[in-house]
Amino acid sequence: MLSPEQAQARCQALVERARAAGADVADALFSASSSQSVQVRLGALEDVERSESEHASLRVFVGRGTASIGSSDLSDAALGELAERAVAMARAAPEDKFAGLAPDEMLLRGAPPQLDLVDPQEYAPAELRARAEAAEDAARAVAGVTNSEGGSASLGASVVALATSAGFAGGYATTSHSLSASVVAGEGAGMQRDYAWRVAHHASDLPSAAEIGQLAGTRAVARLDPQPMTSGPRPVVFSPRVGGSLVGHLLGAISGAAIARKASFLLGREGQQIFAPGIVIRDDPHRRRGVRSRPFDGEGLPTAARALVEDGRITGWLMDSAAARQLGLAPTGHATRGHGGAPGVSAGNVTIEPGACGVAELIGDIADGVYVTELIGQGVNGVTGDYSRGASGLRIVNGQFAGPVAGITIAGNLLAMFAQLSAADDLETYRGIDVPTLRVDGMTVAGE
Repeated sequence: MLSPEQAQARCQALVERARAAGADVADALFSASSSQSVQVRLGALEDVERSESEHASLRVFVGRGTASIGSSDLSDAALGELAERAVAMARAAPEDKFAGLAPDEMLLRGAPPQLDLVDPQEYAPAELRARAEAAEDAARAVAGVTNSEGGSASLGASVVALATSAGFAGGYATTSHSLSASVVAGEGAGMQRDYAWRVAHHASDLPSAAEIGQLAGTRAVARLDPQPMTSGPRPVVFSPRVGGSLVGHLLGAISGAAIARKASFLLGREGQQIFAPGIVIRDDPHRRRGVRSRPFDGEGLPTAARALVEDGRITGWLMDSAAARQLGLAPTGHATRGHGGAPGVSAGNVTIEPGACGVAELIGDIADGVYVTELIGQGVNGVTGDYSRGASGLRIVNGQFAGPVAGITIAGNLLAMFAQLSAADDLETYRGIDVPTLRVDGMTVAGE
């Protein structure tokens, strides 16, 4: 796999080829990854996988016409042909008055921030197997666990580089380590399954295999013998495990592209009070070792920490350059790139700031409610904000957890849900989106 410096040079050479072939401006993205994983089940080795890939993509502009093309063949001859084909496609493409590179004056200049995204230590497959076995053994040791879907451990490495004809060139590397276990509790028709999983750039940031396994087993056993629940309006409490999905819906709604298409339930609500006063949602792409940390975005703009919601008010949209031009605003450093096509938008490490009370206090006045630990389905309308998803978790009775529930549906509208949202103080930061326990009053719970 190329080093970030080698990948950066390859991108610069590809841009030069495109300019020589007739492109007015161009940018090139290189991405490479390698991974290996080991899975065990019932103490026996079940699967070993290893993969490697490299890909270069080129975006060119001829007048107002644009084209994107990519290849996994990185030979000089293939890249030369790639540039010529891209320019020919752009000449035949329809005009797009909003397409173009990021503004030159906004590109990242100077040294990028050092984010500590690479674990220098190497790990042999035998070490991965030992981790996977230890996680599964710990899960199977939990009383009530009757079967296993396996334990797994993996590691990976990646390199990303970007160069533009405006003079930006940059690259960075990352590593990743993950550990998981999935087990079954109970017997027959009463069986329940659950899991635990963690990922980090550095292996030392993962919990121990014993912790992962015990958590998986405990979660599975806690789901045994779910009780029915009647329908009606109730407070719904989201565990940190699933509460981040609410922030995910917010991120989709504040995407500049969604706003430009008039396809967001937050259209026209910039600066308005959407959440309760005191709610703060932050984006920090510079968190050291953060799962979604990155030094620059997919168009070469610097990334930076910012509040997405301040004191309950939306501070603005997340925009790439095309959406910014369409809205008459400036890009925000949130562009993201895939292997082809135009950029999209993506936030960095996002958190809801913790509240002032503990979980016990947050649920203490709930006479009859639900603590959700799993969400099912995709019943969310990004245009209207209507929300309806299957759920399971624990019932809350008189401020206490009162046994598992399953087969229910929780429903509402995201605007109303955001307005009623309150947060506990149990925030932990290790996912890409991290939230404390969240309470939303006034939702509808559909059961029997």
